This record gives sequence, C-alpha cells and structure tokens, in this order.
Amino acid sequence: MTDTVTNPELESTPAVAPAPQRPARQGGRGRTPAKQQNQARAPRAVHPVLQQLFDLYPKMFGAQFLPLKLGVFQDLLALHPDLFKRDELKVALGLHARSTRYLESVASGLQRHDLNGEPVEPVAPEHVHHAIMEVFRRRQARSNQDLRPYARAQLIEAIEASGLSRESYRLCIRQQDEVSTSLLDDVFAELAEQSAKRDALLRMFEASGKTVAEFSDMYGMEPDEVRRTVEWARADQAAHAVALAKAQEVPVTAEAEAESETETETEVEVEAMPKASPEESTAKAGTAP
Repeated sequence: MTDTVTNPELESTPAVAPAPQRPARQGGRGRTPAKQQNQARAPRAVHPVLQQLFDLYPKMFGAQFLPLKLGVFQDLLALHPDLFKRDELKVALGLHARSTRYLESVASGLQRHDLNGEPVEPVAPEHVHHAIMEVFRRRQARSNQDLRPYARAQLIEAIEASGLSRESYRLCIRQQDEVSTSLLDDVFAELAEQSAKRDALLRMFEASGKTVAEFSDMYGMEPDEVRRTVEWARADQAAHAVALAKAQEVPVTAEAEAESETETETEVEVEAMPKASPEESTAKAGTAP
C-alpha cells in the first residue's frame, strides 16, 4: 500500500494514471523501465473525511492506529456537527476499520481508545480473533511462506488473554471457516499440552516440600521459570474451579447471564469485516470498531 505524505491511511481506491505507451523498438525489447512505470502512477487517494480525522486526531488516525472506543461515531457527530455528514463519516470509518493497519492494532490485543488516545475498554475476544484471522489471510495471500505458525502464536496469546475455556471461546467467536477451525484445533492442542506440563511440574513441586530455589537447583531449572510455571498452573486450577462452579449454577441464573451476554454482544457487534460494505461496517452500532 502506498500512503499519502500527510495521512498514512489505507484502503482508499487508487487513482492510476494511464499506462505509458511503449517506445518504438530500436534493437531492444522496447520495455518501459520499471522505475519509469512507478513514477507514472499517481499516489493513492485519501478519503477527505479521513484526512480531516487525521488533522483533528493524529493520535488515533496518524502514524499509529489504535482500536477505537465503542460509540466513537456518535462522539464525532456530537463534537463536530457542522463538519461531518453522517453518511460520509460512516464510509470513512468503514474504510479505516477495514484497513490492514487498523486490524493489526486490534489483533495485537491493544485496548480500545477514545479520541484523545486514552485507553478505555478491552476489545472483545471475538473481535481480536477475527482481526488475527483477517490479517493472516491478507499476509498469506501475498507471501510464499507458511504464516500459520505466526497466526497460531497470536491466537494462543489472544486465548490466554481472554481467560475463556475452549468451549466458551469457540462459542464466542461463532462462525468459523475451514482455515480458522484448523488453526484453532492446533492451538488448543498446544495449549492442552502446555497446561499438562505445568500441572505435572506443580504436582512435583508440591510433593517435594521444597522451596522454589531448592526445587530449581534439584532439577537444574531457573528459579524464575519455576515460580512463573507454578503460579500459572495454580491460576489455571483456580479458573477451572470457577468455570465448574458456574456450570453448576441453577438454570435460571445461567439463562439470565446468557440473555445479558446476548444484549451485550448486540451492543458491541461493530468490528468491520472486509466483505461488508462501508456503511454496514459502522451502521450496526453507529461506530467503527
């Protein structure tokens, strides 16, 4: 992607100059040098509203993109009623939300930020997941290398950060294609193996009756590594106990929680997907993701 000098926005439709004519052959093939062809191309056009957003809020629409808070669409309309037209702002935010650089910021696990660049809330796990998968698809389409290991590492980090069980995470992200399903199978298998190793070390440590330093010296391990693994294993056990307790709650409470979660999902269903139109990407909740 080629960005303008002032606003590094993406995904705008490029304005391309007519292809240069080939010079007459004079003993050679008559090909126009690649450098000359590149110079003949005009820079990508930037949506005028995105340029305005860049000028007003460089922390959010400048050199670094950050996930936008829910309701930012309404915030912009309220703050600048005479500057932005509703439909044009929807289109601009849709372009922004579908840009690769914006999706990368969501995939990284950063929090949502307000227009002042202040973090205000976490991004929902399903939105992080879909951003990871979309960035993976775009990069893989342009690469001859297998980028699945990179995507698996990102998914592992996202799943661990979500604190959700395997079943809850799959329910959370809902629709999956074949690629996503295959990657998740690999990820959960790796997570299960890691968890089993942590549990085994925890059992050995607790059965030894030794301090972390003594246990580490006995098995030739780094004390910090043992300490982190033990803490992580205990946290896993505690989370598992909480999940079991919730699963055993009375149906009325579970149904009430499910209803509440459904209402919340309706409010946060704003992550723009590449196949959606610009209007659809922001119309669901009146905001860009």
